[in-house]
This record gives sequence, structure tokens and C-alpha cells, in this order.
Amino acid sequence: MNFTKMNGLGNDFIVVAHFETLPLEAAEMAKRMCDRHFGVGADGLVFILPSEQADVRMRIMNADGSEAEQCGNAVRCVAKYAFDNGLVSGTELTVETGAGLQRVWIEAKEGRARRVKVDMGAPILNGQIIPLAVDGEPVVEHPIQANGRDFRFTGVSMGNPHAVIFVDDAAAFEVDVWGPPLEVHEMFPNKANIEFASVVSPEEMTMRVWERGCGQTYACGTGACATVVAGALTGRTSRAALVHLKGGDLHIEWSEVDGHVYMTGPAEEVFTGHWSVR
Repeated sequence: MNFTKMNGLGNDFIVVAHFETLPLEAAEMAKRMCDRHFGVGADGLVFILPSEQADVRMRIMNADGSEAEQCGNAVRCVAKYAFDNGLVSGTELTVETGAGLQRVWIEAKEGRARRVKVDMGAPILNGQIIPLAVDGEPVVEHPIQANGRDFRFTGVSMGNPHAVIFVDDAAAFEVDVWGPPLEVHEMFPNKANIEFASVVSPEEMTMRVWERGCGQTYACGTGACATVVAGALTGRTSRAALVHLKGGDLHIEWSEVDGHVYMTGPAEEVFTGHWSVR
């Protein structure tokens, strides 16, 4: 089985486009192929499939075999793959995801996609829908405790659940210590992606992420979107900001016109290979 290794700001994926439907063994394939010692190594395995509603359909399996509803960095990689490999003819396309249809615009150079802008849709702020174990809309700065430490989180869904926690210095924060217990906290019925963010200025933030089903990753597109929404909801930032992630920067805008969140950033092809199915 041929595959392409890709990444969006270091959030890396194995992309395959040879199936008509999601294979029954997709979860086990993801666990084997994403293993960084015995496999290719990645945060997730992405299947590009035919769609009756969009140009392409994306299904993404996390490294632990669970399926993610959405992934902003993966959407950019899928758009680049589709454009670079002639699956679409123009620089505007639609991608079907578990969170719905997403419009995508490609910035190309010499026939290759370099940067990708994605309409990530409107954030979901209703506690029951995110879902959270508390009601309310929005759920802002809600107290939560993990292993004896008190935090306050703002709940946002970008098609997948996020809990954004503001800290003094996100770049130095112990993500690997506090991310795991918060991911599986009873506050989050479907678990949650946990973002730790600090404000540089009203138009600039630093963020680190513990991703549900993956652990700490170099970037999270939906997490960056959720962080800007949380920054605006708490009055810490404007509705548009540059988010500094471990793997690079994303520009996020929560539009006042249509209420949608727009994400712009790079996508890269690393290498191609052949996986011996076993």
C-alpha cells in the first residue's frame, strides 16, 4: 500500500488515497503504521475517500486507533494532497469531515500547494453539545481540578471537544504532566483536547496542546481555533490572532461577519513510501 507522509507544522500524518470506503481494519492499521519505533511514525492515519457531497472525504484515525471527528492540520494536508495529485482541478475545494463540510482555499506556487486557508465553521459553545458535564453557553473559565491542582477552562468544540486553559507561560508549561489527567477527566464525556495558552498581545498567543488520542503534538489546528475563540470570550485577545505552536504559526480569525473561524497555515509533503500490509 502506497502512502505519503505529510505534516502541518509538525503535526504529522500518514495519508493514503487507495480506498473507496474506510477499511474494517482501519484502527489496527493506524496503531501499527503510526508507531514511531515499528511503523512509519505519525500522529494519525488519514484516509482520503470519495465523497457524494464534496470534492474529497477525510477520515482520520488517531495513533491509538480511535477516530477523530476533525483535525485542522490534517484538513490542510488533505487539501494539499488533493491539489498536488490532481484530485481537484482548482484552488478552491470542499472537504467532507466527521464535523461536516469545509471550504478550503489553496495558495499555490509552481503547481504545488504551499499554504492553505480553511473555513473551520462556527465554534460550538453549548456545554451539552461540546460535550461537557456542565450546562451553559458559553462555558467560560469554569473551575476544574486534576491531581490536586486547580485550573479554569473555557469549553469550545470545533467539531471535536477542546478545553482551553490560560497559563502564565505556555511554552514552559508541563503539558505531559497535566494533559493526561485532564484529557480523561469526568468533565469531558468524550475526553477532550487540552490547550494551554498564554497571551503575548491582543493579536498574538502561544499555545501548547495535549491531543486526545495522540498526546502532546507539535500543532493542533482545531486547538488553535478554539484558543482564539476562548481568548476572545475571556477578553484576553481580539477575534484574530497569530498562534505560536511548537511546530510553527497559524493565523486564526473568528469572523464577526459569519461567525465562522478561518485558519491559515502551511502543509508539507515529507516523503512517500510503500507499506507492506501484514
